[in-house]
Amino acid sequence: VTVIQPGADVLYDWVLQVSEFAPVVFDPNIRPAVMGDRDLYEAAVEKWAAVSSVIKVSDDDVKWLFPDKTIAEVANRWVSDGAALVVVTRGSEGLIGFTADGAVEVPGVKVEVADTVGAGDTVGAIVVEAMVERGIMALTGDVLQEVLARAAKAAAITCSRAGAQPPYKHELKN
Repeated sequence: VTVIQPGADVLYDWVLQVSEFAPVVFDPNIRPAVMGDRDLYEAAVEKWAAVSSVIKVSDDDVKWLFPDKTIAEVANRWVSDGAALVVVTRGSEGLIGFTADGAVEVPGVKVEVADTVGAGDTVGAIVVEAMVERGIMALTGDVLQEVLARAAKAAAITCSRAGAQPPYKHELKN
């Protein structure tokens, strides 16, 4: 949606207005089959990242977009450019959250994988839940560690099911 015209420009104009009073959460969700031109894709992602409060991105997306940069370099640049939080999903390897206070890493939760569709969106939903309940600026250190662990657990549950079926809230209680 953020790269397909004419909708991309309409959505971006709306986000510019909304970003003045509401946080913007951006998931680039790179699909080279939709737009194979890396330079155009990178320009679109950078434009959106510049107005985003939180960016949720996969390690594969970062590697495709920025093959000559490390994940930490890209995430820390986005944070220094204004994002409060960058969450990088790494499949079975877990999650890393980057903030101005540093990086927090959690391992993946081992499950028998039925389907990975929806796992990244599940992580994004858990991050948004934490933003609503705690506020963006609280998502650092131990709080971020707790949120990312919850997100890893939720993503694992999603992956254990066929189709994009995220967990119910009661399934995430310890």
